[in-house]
Amino acid sequence: MDPWTVLKFPHLSEKSIGLVESDNKLVFMVSEKATKTQVKWAVEKAFAVKVEQVRVLIDRKGRKKAFVRLSKDNSALEIATKMGML
Repeated sequence: MDPWTVLKFPHLSEKSIGLVESDNKLVFMVSEKATKTQVKWAVEKAFAVKVEQVRVLIDRKGRKKAFVRLSKDNSALEIATKMGML
């Protein structure tokens, strides 16, 4: 299975960029049917990193957003730079 069927695209807002820099977190818009376990698998597979925690929420527009905290060994800033977020 392709990880990008679970992960739709990175979320780019001031708050999301701030989380990358301060909390070592990446924020993605994900499939509405995706579970936390699937999001964790997709991020680990797509970027070859270790994920510590996944939190999800559904926003007012009905989209599912995932906040993914990476382990201390991996840098969310490097991944965000590679994806062109920064």
